[in-house]
Amino acid sequence: KKRRLAGGERYVPPPRKLNTGVSFGAEHFAETSYYFEGGLRKVRPYYFDFRTYCKGRWVGRSLLHVFGTEFRAQPLAYYRAAARAGRLRLNEEPVRDLDIVLKNNDFLRNTVHRHEPPVTAQPIRILAEDEEVVVVDKPSSLPVHPCGRFRHNTVIFILGKEHGLRELHTLHRLDRMTSGVLMFAKTAAVSKRIDEQVRQRQLEKEYVCRVVGEFPEHEVVCEEPILVVSYKVGVCRVDPKGKPCQTLFQRLSYNGSSSVVRCLPRTGRTHQIRVHLQFLGHPIVNDPIYNMEAWGPLRGKGGKIGKTDEELLKALVEEHRSKQSLEVLGIGEEDLNSSESKDCGNSGDCTTSAEAEPINGSSCPAEDKKDPERDDAAACPLNSDITLETLDKDKELSLCGNQDGQRGEKGWEEKDPLCVECRTSRRDPSPKELVMFLHALRYKGADFEYCSSMPEWAMEDWEE
Repeated sequence: KKRRLAGGERYVPPPRKLNTGVSFGAEHFAETSYYFEGGLRKVRPYYFDFRTYCKGRWVGRSLLHVFGTEFRAQPLAYYRAAARAGRLRLNEEPVRDLDIVLKNNDFLRNTVHRHEPPVTAQPIRILAEDEEVVVVDKPSSLPVHPCGRFRHNTVIFILGKEHGLRELHTLHRLDRMTSGVLMFAKTAAVSKRIDEQVRQRQLEKEYVCRVVGEFPEHEVVCEEPILVVSYKVGVCRVDPKGKPCQTLFQRLSYNGSSSVVRCLPRTGRTHQIRVHLQFLGHPIVNDPIYNMEAWGPLRGKGGKIGKTDEELLKALVEEHRSKQSLEVLGIGEEDLNSSESKDCGNSGDCTTSAEAEPINGSSCPAEDKKDPERDDAAACPLNSDITLETLDKDKELSLCGNQDGQRGEKGWEEKDPLCVECRTSRRDPSPKELVMFLHALRYKGADFEYCSSMPEWAMEDWEE
């Protein structure tokens, strides 16, 4: 029961106890469905609830002030319109007055019309499965778990929806653009046991890639420290202030223009293999980050960039914008305008749990220390020039607010007047653009070893 408060003071219910870990069930998988087109797996747009508890710095500030200062990807007119439509809820009550002052433990819910970027239509292949683990061969372009703009177009959701594999425990991660062996535990006990092997460095990981030029025939060891430049875009570089790491490289073949290289990371820094190869002057042939002109005439060889971090990021974004390939980076124009999606090093506030999603969908993946080729994806708050009058003309909008965020296929059947994505025409990436020549070939522990087949592009006689 709501206790009586003196002077009309607003009641704030106590915070709910949230489930530990991440678990997705039938109600999550039913939010939308897939369809396939032009070699791509696509997700039908759907309505979704982003939820968050009031941050400490928001306490005592009005909701309007928080939106205007921390969620500037949308104009204030959008939030006023969203409130009129019943899409904003505070402690599960519709918000009508954005001047309301936030209190500690306030629970915010924002319903948005969500569009996910397409991924390759290549299926996820099951390499092994028993009562303890599931091992798959992950296609390129797929994030491992929901993050940023991706939810249904992720390994976790596809395995749950198409293979009936649910409540899996992630043991290690691969970069969204990296393909290959990916291992999940079926129980917390198995996860804990293998995680202990990770901490004791008993695991061996082997990758294969195709790089620019003739890689040296002898074994090459790179021990350059790596620094994260941007968590949002997912960019790192060699820097003395970075974290120590080590990668062993051995050339397998050379076809006259590019080399196939075996990679053995001894540590697990973000993008470790890709950054070390760039430093050595042999970036991965089709790396959408580390083999770009933005790094200068030497493409970052020897750590020579000639730009500040800010200039580098701007140049990378501009290069992809000119090629209409921002989606390959996992970001859109909307993300670049969002102040809330600034880079951060917070590992506790960027979880995949729906209970901890930022209210406008903004997200900044924290560094994963378990794997050198992990996933980085950005958020998708949307810009809009919608005015209050738009809502008055569309009675259907008042039905969009739903406490559970479950809309099924409705978001696909109708255009949402508040959604800028519904009015934006985007070029789809080609399946070729969604493949990077870096593949996790083998994953070995104290009592297991799993391998995938060699990719076609890694064959000795392969030609572009």
